[in-house]
Amino acid sequence: MNRRRRQAWLQFIAGRACGITVDLAMIAAAYFSAVLLRFDFQAPRWGWRPMAVSFITVAAVHLLSLAVCGCNSLQWRRTRMRDLPRYLSAALMACAVLTAIRYLTPLESYTHIRPPYSITLISFVLVSIALVGWRIVWSWYWESHFTDEMLLSRRVRKMGPASDFLKGKTVMVTGAGGSIGSELVRQVAEASPKTILMVERGENALYEIDREIRQVFPAVDVKSLMIDINNLERMEKVFAQYRPQIVLHAAAYKHVPMVEMNPDEGWRNNTEATRSLAEASVRHKVQRFVLISTDKAVNPVSVMGKTKLAAERAIMETDSGETSFCAVRFGNVFGSSGSVVRLFREQISRRLPVTVTDPEMKRYFMTIEEAVGLVLQAASRSERAVYTLDMGEPVKILDLAEAMIRQSGFKPYIDIPIQITGVRPGEKLFEELDISEKSAYKTDMARIYVNKEV
Repeated sequence: MNRRRRQAWLQFIAGRACGITVDLAMIAAAYFSAVLLRFDFQAPRWGWRPMAVSFITVAAVHLLSLAVCGCNSLQWRRTRMRDLPRYLSAALMACAVLTAIRYLTPLESYTHIRPPYSITLISFVLVSIALVGWRIVWSWYWESHFTDEMLLSRRVRKMGPASDFLKGKTVMVTGAGGSIGSELVRQVAEASPKTILMVERGENALYEIDREIRQVFPAVDVKSLMIDINNLERMEKVFAQYRPQIVLHAAAYKHVPMVEMNPDEGWRNNTEATRSLAEASVRHKVQRFVLISTDKAVNPVSVMGKTKLAAERAIMETDSGETSFCAVRFGNVFGSSGSVVRLFREQISRRLPVTVTDPEMKRYFMTIEEAVGLVLQAASRSERAVYTLDMGEPVKILDLAEAMIRQSGFKPYIDIPIQITGVRPGEKLFEELDISEKSAYKTDMARIYVNKEV
């Protein structure tokens, strides 16, 4: 951590020096453009040498004005139109100082010290445009190029569509109001299903996804069912009434610390409810049942991981009849509810210390679009299996925290500190996703593997 702090300060100093250099270059370009405009693109009558020497005064005054007005403390990548008055104030202050210098040194022999009034006025306009314009352009460039791929340190993979499999089908999505569930609903809706059964116990979450789907996909038949999946009687009636052909089971408790403190509830909701849904799916002749699982089910040490592994085994042990069961394992979903990414963003927005449990902790990450793409690809297959996605190399959480601070326009350890809090109960330093030949075999779908252990 000390080494990282030293590196952060060195980068800060280097970045500040680079920023001053760029500002100096823009001031120089504005100043000499003003000279050319003033003299109709001809050499000044007293020659270029005095004008070049006078730039020392101009540059010093402008740089000091930027410092006095606090412009140097503003992050370029966070520049907005609301920052315009501060830069205009700096340019106006420089113009006033240079005008005063010109007034106090009226003799032409002082040309090498101060510029003429006209050049100072033209420079004021050009410098203001250059300083603000360049920062806004850089801010726009930064926002459009600093993507999740940069934070994940890998290329985000777009999974192929499974539209033919979903078209015209009745699809049930449990946990439909959650981060993964709502994205499942969106991608299913794009495939023109017959009906989407959105099962969600949270009223507000269900309201939000219901409103969105009805606005964006008005032709899709949507049933918003405010039901707890543990209510077996209600769920049985839903299966009997709507006869779903595909069940995408995303409802679960996912917060490791919360499930660790409430193991009985975690087991009831994650394992027993999954078993009950699987049995109901068999009774009502569901074609495909897909369980959303996690890398924490691999050699689990947390209660949450153990409940998900037990859920996987429960569906694999279910006497399937006409129903084909599968589970899909992936790592942390980038930006989902409960994700460390949301926590970091909240802490950064409030300028609070960013909390990392251990400097060596690593996790696999996917975007929500990737995760859901994998689920739908797996759903379109027919074998009973546990699927895993090759997600590349795991991301060190400390590196992610630093990158997110920089993405937000701040400097880690300088603007926003990083605090090490210690590993929590049930957490591993490294999650496991073994896709080696001894543990899994590759399918004909890119990056999708089938675990041999099931």
